[in-house]
Amino acid sequence: MKKNNLFKIKDLKDLVKTAFLNSNVSKLNAEVVAEALVKAEIDGKYGHGLSRVTSYSAQAKIGKVDGYAEPKVNQTLPSVLSIDASNGFAYPALKKLTDMLPKIAISQGIAMGGVYRSHHFGVAGHIVETAADKGMISLLFGNTPSAIAPWRGNKALFGTNPIAFGAPTENGDHLIIDMAVSKVARGKILKASQNNEKIPFGWAVDKDGNETDDPNKAIQGTMLPFGDAKGSALALMIEILAAGITGANFAYQADSFLDTNGGPPNVGQLLIMINPDAIGSKKIFFNKINDMITSILAQKNTYLPGFKRSELRKKAYNEGLNVDDRLIDQIKNIV
Repeated sequence: MKKNNLFKIKDLKDLVKTAFLNSNVSKLNAEVVAEALVKAEIDGKYGHGLSRVTSYSAQAKIGKVDGYAEPKVNQTLPSVLSIDASNGFAYPALKKLTDMLPKIAISQGIAMGGVYRSHHFGVAGHIVETAADKGMISLLFGNTPSAIAPWRGNKALFGTNPIAFGAPTENGDHLIIDMAVSKVARGKILKASQNNEKIPFGWAVDKDGNETDDPNKAIQGTMLPFGDAKGSALALMIEILAAGITGANFAYQADSFLDTNGGPPNVGQLLIMINPDAIGSKKIFFNKINDMITSILAQKNTYLPGFKRSELRKKAYNEGLNVDDRLIDQIKNIV
C-alpha cells in the first residue's frame, strides 16, 4: 500500500538535485532538470515528474545522456536558431530558446528554433507557458522514441509526440494547451509500471497487437493514437517538424528514454514564437482572447486547458506536496 508524506518544494528540489549530482551531472544542469521535474510533479504531470529521476540518473551515469553537455546555439537566419543539445538533457537547450526567441520575435514578428541531439523534454506546456510569460504566442512540437504504429500498421514508427500551444493573457492566466498524440502520455504507463498498477484497456496493445491492462506489456507493445487515423497523421506531421527539419532522429531511429539500453536518443524539438503585435496590436489581441475565454466560461461545465495549474502551485508552495515514500526512497538511494 502506498504511503504518502508531505514535502516542502525546496526540499524536493534539493533531493532531486543531489541525486543528479551523484549521477555525473553538472551543478547547472542538475538545477535546471530538478526544477523541471519538480514543477511537473506540482502540476500533477506525474509521468514527467519525480518518476523520471531514476531513469535520468541511470542514463547520466553511463553516458546515454551527457550530464555535462552545454547547448550550442547557431543563428542560421535572422529569425531562426538551431541548437545542438549535445546529447544532454533537453531542458537547458529549451531554456536557451525561451530566453532568446522572444527578442527575435519582437524584431522579426515571428521566430523559430529547432533542437537536435536532444532527450525527453517533459511537460511541453511549461515551455509555451514561459513564452506566454514573455508575451509571446507559441507552438511547440517534439518527437519521442517510437511508441505508435501508423494507422492500421503493427510496428511502432511514431513517438507519442507532444504538441503544445500557448497564448498570453493580460492577467497572466495564460491559455495553455498541451497534449500527446497517444490516447494518454506514455509517462502515465511508466508511472503505473513503477507502482505495480493496471492501466485501462484502450490505452495500448502488447507486442502481439492485443489490448492490455498490463503497463509492462504496454511498454513493450504499441500505444494507441487519439482520434484513430487523425492522431496517426498528426504524429507523422510532428515527426517531420521536430526531426525532419532539425536533423534529429525519427522516432523509430531513437533509443528509449526509459532505460540504459542503446545510445543517446537524438530526438528533436521545434519551437515557434509569434509576436501578438506583429499584425494587429497586443491590446486588440488581449481583448479578443478575453472575449473568447469569457464566452467559453459562460457555458456550464466548461473549462480552459491549463487553468488548474495556478491553484495547484499555490497549494504546493503553501502546504507542501504529497509524494509516495517509495519514490522518495528510490531517489535518496541514488549514489
